[in-house]
Amino acid sequence: MTEQKATNVHWHEGDVNRSDRENLLGQKGATLWFTGLSGSGKSTVAVALEQALMSRGKLSYRLDGDNIRLGINKNLGFSAEDRTENIRRIGEISKLFVDTGIITLSSFVSPYRADRDLVRELHEQAGMDFIEVYVDVPLDVAESRDPKGLYKKARAGEIPNFTGISDPYEEPLNAEVVLNSHEMSLEEEIEILIKLLEERGLISAA
Repeated sequence: MTEQKATNVHWHEGDVNRSDRENLLGQKGATLWFTGLSGSGKSTVAVALEQALMSRGKLSYRLDGDNIRLGINKNLGFSAEDRTENIRRIGEISKLFVDTGIITLSSFVSPYRADRDLVRELHEQAGMDFIEVYVDVPLDVAESRDPKGLYKKARAGEIPNFTGISDPYEEPLNAEVVLNSHEMSLEEEIEILIKLLEERGLISAA
């Protein structure tokens, strides 16, 4: 855990709690943490799931890697230390969204297992659902997609510390869901995720 530097600070509870907000929305908050190589399809699945939930009247919000780095984490790079801090901050932000009753779709490469485990622990300590979704594709498939041209730049030495090329990706050991986006249709992936949300009682069955 990150050291608490500020002193004389105390958590302040309000009169409206998470259950109140979830009852208002008619759903339960949770974090779905999409992890995988760049180009694996994390954002594609998250975007489609957000649309599927909206069509069922359920409120969700996507936290996407590039979007976050353009804002709250704009001061972080891609060193191991900065990657860890990037994920820690997103974990805390995800918790805040879950506390509002929102289904949070966090889509990040998050290559280090310890960082993802920390986010899981943050949620479990708060009694919140955390669902790790591993979007698993072989490196050559991800590289062949290369939607942003990042692999090409990494191979040329223009991007240091690039996951899968010059930096490792540590696969999840016990992800709740594994999606092989090179073998499954997007519709199949969304069906699996919606079913899981229903089984966990986070949304009602259609």
